[in-house]
Amino acid sequence: MDGGAAYNPRTVEEVFRDFKGRRAGMIRALTTDVEEFYQQCDPEKENLCLYGFPNEQWEVNLPAEEVPPELPEPALGINFARDGMQEKDWLSLVAVHSDAWLLAVAFYFGARFGFDKSDRKRLFTMINDMPTIFEVVTGGVKKQGKDKSLVSNNSSNKSKTGSKGRGSEASKLSKGLAKEEDEGLLDEEEEEEHGETLCGACGENYASDEFWICCDLCEKWFHGKCVKITPARAEHIKQYKCPSCSNKRARP
Repeated sequence: MDGGAAYNPRTVEEVFRDFKGRRAGMIRALTTDVEEFYQQCDPEKENLCLYGFPNEQWEVNLPAEEVPPELPEPALGINFARDGMQEKDWLSLVAVHSDAWLLAVAFYFGARFGFDKSDRKRLFTMINDMPTIFEVVTGGVKKQGKDKSLVSNNSSNKSKTGSKGRGSEASKLSKGLAKEEDEGLLDEEEEEEHGETLCGACGENYASDEFWICCDLCEKWFHGKCVKITPARAEHIKQYKCPSCSNKRARP
């Protein structure tokens, strides 16, 4: 794990270059080098992590022994799930955790070298303009035009859709059935409006390739995985109540 341990990017541009290099290495592991990556993630071995380095290389290795480590550590034990799920699902899961790790490393450098609010915002904007590893691995990057349409449609659905049918509307959005009506309307204002939508369970942003459902009582939106609702199940829910609302006593 010495592929950049002595390298400490200190400016926004340097941190972004570091991010891009690590991202490229991890994408290689999960796409072009996937067979080699799969073989290295032997479930019979100890807890393994996928590391990406600034020089666009990748490595499967044990986590750092020192505590706290030089950098934030990736997801631990990715090899244990290798044979317990379909390969594409496993790779997607590793991709999601890899995205989270890349952000952690980038903002670790930002905190370590005193990035102010504007620097952090600029860094996030530069990172956010690139497709995530998850989007690349699952093919979501090929549908960027349609994804933006989903952003626009979901924002309008939240204000126009009645309480009934929200689950099915969200399911349709998650399956990519919404049609792009007018590319000229896909401007920054819509993206900003959409960017304010956070999951009521985990607090993370909405992603167009994830299933998303709205509570008909509190009108908060949730990732399906966070509230254990699948798109198929949502189709049969007339009125969805989130866990919080379900625990409250019904008023007479």
